Amino acid sequence: MRLAEGAEAIRSDLPSSSTRLVEVPLEAGDAQGSGIARLSSLRAVRERMSHELGTANSPAIVIGGDCAVSAAAIAHVATDDLAVVWFDAHPDLNTPSTSPSGAFAGMVLASLVEDGTVDATRVVVAGAREWDAPEVDFAAEKGVTSLTVAQLADAEAVAEAVAATGARRVYVHIDLDVLDPPEFLGLLEPIPFGVGTSQLVAVVKALVARLPLAGATIASFAPESAASAVDDAPTILRLIAALRG
Repeated sequence: MRLAEGAEAIRSDLPSSSTRLVEVPLEAGDAQGSGIARLSSLRAVRERMSHELGTANSPAIVIGGDCAVSAAAIAHVATDDLAVVWFDAHPDLNTPSTSPSGAFAGMVLASLVEDGTVDATRVVVAGAREWDAPEVDFAAEKGVTSLTVAQLADAEAVAEAVAATGARRVYVHIDLDVLDPPEFLGLLEPIPFGVGTSQLVAVVKALVARLPLAGATIASFAPESAASAVDDAPTILRLIAALRG
């Protein structure tokens, strides 16, 4: 529920004429033998998102919820010249056979690579600092690039590295837990030693200046209260402004 409240808090700070709401089923959903928890519910949300994205102006910024929202959003804009930059404390490169939780949010990037939606050599995981061993193996096998928090200090170098993949457009996924917890409080699972807000804003600006933005995600805002949501709002609005160039 904190994720739902966080998404609504972001929506309340944006012009109502520029936002669209995708309803999430109240029922829990069923794994259907897939190893993915709540798969039937996830499919329903994906269908609804795809419909809304098909009628929205592009590029769209999708607000989660968790990282699973990026599956439909990236599939909607995917072409063979698309780079995906995945800002996240976790790489989300588990699969149904390796996931310790069955949560699709921890598998979504791997699923996009596995089903051919994105080319693994144009995927950059940025700022991740909690990797499961199978995720390390997946990245090495598929050719996924990873950048540490320290490597994000040079925004122009990051943008140049993404452009060097041969991409002509970029999708920017931001799980807010990529940020350093002392700078951003509204997180379900704060992971220490993250990216500073100004550092992340600078990298996003450099990316969208270097390559046209195909779309973006901001996910995992989980404020503990309305007051804490207000405290974190300036950071989120800075990121949205950076994405809009």
